[in-house]
Amino acid sequence: MEYHKLVDVYQQIQSTSKRLEKTKILADFLKETDVSQIEPIILLLQGKVFPSWDDRSIGVATRLVIKAITKSLGYTEAAIELEWKKTGDLGTTAENLTAQKKQVALFSKKLNVHNIFSNLRKIAMLEGAGSIDRKVSLIAELLTSASPAEARYIVRTVLEELRVGIGEGILRDAIVWAFFCDDVKIQYDPAEKSIEPENRELYNKYVDTVQSAYDILNDFAAVAKIAKEQSVAGLTALDLHSGKPVKVMLFQKAINIADAFERVGRPCAVEFKYDGFRMQIHKAAGKILVFTRRLEEVTSQFPEVVEFVQKNVAGDSFILDAEAVGFDPQSYKYLPFQSISQRIKRKHDIDQVAKEFPVEVNVFDILSHNGKTLIKQPFHERRKILERTVTQVPRKIVLARQLVTENDAAAERFYQEALKMGEEGVMFKNLDAEYMPGSRVGFGVKVKPTMQSLDLVIIGAEWGEGKRSGWLTSFVLACKEPDTGDFLEVGRVGTGFKELAGEDGVTFDEMTNLLRPLIVKEKGREVHVKPQIVVEISYEEIQKSPSYSSGYALRFPRLARLRAMERSPDDISTLDEVENLYSTQRSR
Repeated sequence: MEYHKLVDVYQQIQSTSKRLEKTKILADFLKETDVSQIEPIILLLQGKVFPSWDDRSIGVATRLVIKAITKSLGYTEAAIELEWKKTGDLGTTAENLTAQKKQVALFSKKLNVHNIFSNLRKIAMLEGAGSIDRKVSLIAELLTSASPAEARYIVRTVLEELRVGIGEGILRDAIVWAFFCDDVKIQYDPAEKSIEPENRELYNKYVDTVQSAYDILNDFAAVAKIAKEQSVAGLTALDLHSGKPVKVMLFQKAINIADAFERVGRPCAVEFKYDGFRMQIHKAAGKILVFTRRLEEVTSQFPEVVEFVQKNVAGDSFILDAEAVGFDPQSYKYLPFQSISQRIKRKHDIDQVAKEFPVEVNVFDILSHNGKTLIKQPFHERRKILERTVTQVPRKIVLARQLVTENDAAAERFYQEALKMGEEGVMFKNLDAEYMPGSRVGFGVKVKPTMQSLDLVIIGAEWGEGKRSGWLTSFVLACKEPDTGDFLEVGRVGTGFKELAGEDGVTFDEMTNLLRPLIVKEKGREVHVKPQIVVEISYEEIQKSPSYSSGYALRFPRLARLRAMERSPDDISTLDEVENLYSTQRSR
């Protein structure tokens, strides 16, 4: 497929804010896409060249892209930076400069999707001596043959900042429309921007089937290929495979004990909520693998976890959901997450760090065992399998502390016991619930004694003045629009940070160093940054506000903790959650 056809789709989707219109454009395009092209096309539509479960990325900084533009178009770096300052977007900069191209390529050729996809994957895998020059050459090779519009989207894809408004919900529904619409006869009204399937029940079933397949594979490209080749039968036959991480199940917040019972039912399982590091632990082909909730492999950083699991979990293969909790090796007292956070990115002196910051693995769910997928089984059955499978050894590997009750007073006592032991709070879990990746209403909730909080991503900041000059200080926060994947402003935060190194918590200097490489635009003291750093923000109240694109603002926001190592921008709080919390606080 010629690349300009994909670029046409990018432009059509970016030209509308209507969710259903985006879905229709995508669905029509996917219908006409050959099955051999489906996987790279779906990945490129998401601005990726690797699926979500693969922790590889293109990993190219703006400076390399500027060098590639110089090499392909003949402009000086100073001229490129001047244009970039005007546009605020390096992709648009490349588009404008390509339209005024100073040197004509003698060997330019029409780009196709294979060229783009192949070059970008090569860039991601290059390393070692000479790799920088080779990356620049591969990008320049594409830009030399690109039209102005193609140049814009090549640069945005290279920088992993596609930003055309294709979220998971739109992509999921487009797959349904493209491959199953003949069964349900979807009627799309472009004037009303609405749909009405003749068989709504069957349509919803297809949506759930595609979502479930994605939850298992973590790859819409693979889902779309199976849907096109094998239809529903292929999607429903999917199983989990040990060694390949899946999205973890997330839990929403409840106001209090009574609210928690109301949302999950009575009786339910009440478990300690640990202030630790979420781990998905696999055994495949005799080997233990440890993944983060962001699906990054961190096996080498936690050798003792590998040992604990290998010795104390029975089975030839399995997938466990667990929390690694740090504890003081002298007092054995549980420690907050920050105490072990430094281990996640550690590459050297692993054994020494493991002795200084030991962890206990608290297992609370099992997704598969000995080749059998268990996610459709009710939670109380999965817990029984855990009890038969895990040999508990305190301070090494244990099952999450649990109480099954329907009594408010008993749950309150258990909650207070968790807090006394230094845990975050408790989880309330529906005993009959399946394991459903993602945030699921009714499957479980968490109760904590802190102020309400949201997980948000930083999309901008402001350079400080006076004694804070040289630091970024006021940080623009965003939640996520679940259908389009757009980031919507929901306020600013400047409190909760420390000024001096050595103090507990995140310093302005540390945050500045994290954000500086992500700056994509500067205007005066204001900067825009690539949405990558996730933070937990506590607040007193949510208020309506026309000043921010979400329509809401946080009153008295405060940094609770840095979550960049635990959560990706895909996992942050959604606009739906913000609206739900706003409604809930008003009804109290």
